[in-house]
Amino acid sequence: MGDATAGVRRRTERRAHADYTGAVYGSMLAASVVIGAGSLGHFPRLQLVVLLVLTGLVFWVGHVHAQLFGARLAQRPLDRPTILRVCREEWPIVKAAVPPALAVAVSPLLGLDVEGAVWLAVAVAVAGQVGWSAAGARQSGASWRLVSATATINLLLGLVIISFKIALTH
Repeated sequence: MGDATAGVRRRTERRAHADYTGAVYGSMLAASVVIGAGSLGHFPRLQLVVLLVLTGLVFWVGHVHAQLFGARLAQRPLDRPTILRVCREEWPIVKAAVPPALAVAVSPLLGLDVEGAVWLAVAVAVAGQVGWSAAGARQSGASWRLVSATATINLLLGLVIISFKIALTH
């Protein structure tokens, strides 16, 4: 019983100190990947799903590497718990790519063509960006005014990404 209680307490503490930065960043990254994908080959939906997931993984590895070998290496030697913690802390970057990838994957069920799938993925990514920023602000105890401000700023950033999409296709 004591081990189970300690495990629940650790999970609760992790949620209380959750950092949504990676999820916001990953959502913005996913939207940018979709916008910058350009023309895809014979299997555009599959290629876009793979591109989203692989880009999320590559950026995750990059962030883990930067965290482990940038700041930490100079301060103390690396150990397994530190490596696993950093991997876990940076994982939201990858998780943020999943909803847009799923949107692309299910787009045929919604009757969308490839261009419609791209727009759906962008919308899902921007919604994630806005939602994660608001959740992170609220989780940190920010006032509703600050939550609204961060959500608005992230929406504006998302609209900038969407304007790039519009400019690239016209």
